[in-house]
Amino acid sequence: MEKVGISVAQISPEYMDREGSVEKACRAIEEAGRKGAKLIVFPETFIPGYPYWRSVTPGFRWAEYMVEYQKNSVRIPEDLAPVLDASKEASVSVVLGVSELDKTPGSLTLYNTVVFIDSEGNFLGKHRKLMPTHGERMVWGLGDGTDLRTYKTDVGNVSGLICYENHMTPFKSLLAVMGEEIHAALWPGYWVAEKHTANKRRFDPEKDKIWSCDIDAAVREYAFETQTFVLSANMYLPPDILPEGAFDIAAGGSSVVNPSGLYLVEPVIDKEKLIFAELDLEERLATKAYFDCVGHYSRWDVVQIVYRARRNVPIEVAELRSEEILSSKAIEEAVKSYGISLKRVEELLNELLKALKEKEQ
Repeated sequence: MEKVGISVAQISPEYMDREGSVEKACRAIEEAGRKGAKLIVFPETFIPGYPYWRSVTPGFRWAEYMVEYQKNSVRIPEDLAPVLDASKEASVSVVLGVSELDKTPGSLTLYNTVVFIDSEGNFLGKHRKLMPTHGERMVWGLGDGTDLRTYKTDVGNVSGLICYENHMTPFKSLLAVMGEEIHAALWPGYWVAEKHTANKRRFDPEKDKIWSCDIDAAVREYAFETQTFVLSANMYLPPDILPEGAFDIAAGGSSVVNPSGLYLVEPVIDKEKLIFAELDLEERLATKAYFDCVGHYSRWDVVQIVYRARRNVPIEVAELRSEEILSSKAIEEAVKSYGISLKRVEELLNELLKALKEKEQ
């Protein structure tokens, strides 16, 4: 497969409405399939929309919005069953941003999550944003190291990161080493930072330049640095859809970039559009021949990656070692009273632990 059609869905969700947003995603997948796309990427938290109300005060109003957001967030994969069906029907792989409702017993924490689905409608996996940005920490929990990975699809090895994760060099390097070929960069919009990044406003196409948003630098550098195609999916919302007091940077800005960091589709600003493009996979071969960050241009003898793929869970059953068991004073006294040597008991315990491990396997 030398060329492949893709789509980026810069469409507005049914804001704060899980079922309505799911339905809209399904329609976009169906259209993408009809027009020949083999992969479609949706923006950050397309279901049920980005929480632009998170800065609303007083606190009781924030709590009202937060409860409504919980009710409309997604249990994975069951709440996405229609999306899985649409993906299978259209033969389109899907990368979809959602606000995820945790299914851990006793938890109602939300996570900023990207979901991966193959063209046969199979749920491949998900990635939770590792560190929510600034005020996002009032909405979402922190992800962990278990889900930074790539997924094999009809169009190649696909992965994705959320918002400022796309600026994080260690994450980019890890996915490159894992063989990422097509990268989905998910964002809540397109903005201009005035003087510093904490002071953002919505991008204005009448007066602002594309390069004045850091996303322009992020997606082009990501592509060049890792020699991947980057599909940047950015949220667009009409300004009048948000509640009073909410901030707003949802100007769209979706784009497609080739492995040399060149735009195939320049950022689309301030409108809904189902974007289509054709990826020429030979462009990646040419770029890799010149600059290969994993192969001939790398120096793993100088700098290496340490990746801790460990779940962040409330309960962990620790393994007991024989020396920890024998440290008990009561056991030592019992050994003495029965006239058995400590060494022999340790041998027996080691044999028992070995047998238990073999049984678990």
